[in-house]
Amino acid sequence: MPTLKYRINISLPDEIKETLEKLAKRDRIPEATKAARLLEVAIETEEDLFWNEIAEARDKKQAKFISHASVWTILRPTRPTHCQTSDV
Repeated sequence: MPTLKYRINISLPDEIKETLEKLAKRDRIPEATKAARLLEVAIETEEDLFWNEIAEARDKKQAKFISHASVWTILRPTRPTHCQTSDV
């Protein structure tokens, strides 16, 4: 039965293979499932590091902060007058 999931072949050093086996056994899941979950965590960590770099570059001592309400007042689109009702 074909699968819809993307498959890859990877070569693992012995110590990584053994660790993966132990983790999968501990969690009582197949090694492939454990490997996929570990990859998900690694990718999320990479994304977090990426966004953190951007945030740190923008974080300055004299930064001007804008309140949540102010931002949404600016960003909230105004409705055309023909769409406005007194019920809203």
